[in-house]
Amino acid sequence: MNALLAAAADLLAIAVLIFGVYFPRHHRRDLVAAFLGVNIGVLAVSTVLGSENVGAGLGLGLFGVLSIIRLRSDEIAQHEVAYYFAALALGLITGLGGLDGITGALMALIIGALWLGDHPGLFKRYRHQVVRLDTAHTDETTVRAHLERLLGGTVVNLSIKQVDMVNDSTLVEVRYLAPAAGTPAPQAAPGDRVTAG
Repeated sequence: MNALLAAAADLLAIAVLIFGVYFPRHHRRDLVAAFLGVNIGVLAVSTVLGSENVGAGLGLGLFGVLSIIRLRSDEIAQHEVAYYFAALALGLITGLGGLDGITGALMALIIGALWLGDHPGLFKRYRHQVVRLDTAHTDETTVRAHLERLLGGTVVNLSIKQVDMVNDSTLVEVRYLAPAAGTPAPQAAPGDRVTAG
């Protein structure tokens, strides 16, 4: 009976995580199926492992193998890796631990941490962009000043990824503090292209 209650708690937790936190913020339908599949699969396997007379080492080994799975077909963002890990953890906690006060608290903690850590209001003015400038720049100070004019914000971190002297362009990854709401948008130079990161 405890296993059924644990499975029901896991299904409720993963539903809240995916349909209450992840999907309303990111709208990636393909990852909904992935998160559900990972969670339910781990729950099933860990329930079987928990009911059999196996050592904790096997369970931890399974967790280690599952947590390093890398999907090569598509690049996924860091916040999506966090959701994968949360789906794995929820399945393992309920499958191996059953359902009690500590398990429930840990499940709530996982969901709460992702709700807060991925909240759109948290550091909402900080942005990440990949910018191709229409001039080959080799001096970081010059690039920083150009990007601050282009983006209208304060550059907090930048990395020059490529300088093409032949085609006269620079590819830069930049993290910056966006201007406050109501500030007019800056005008880009004709050849500058900005890609959201």
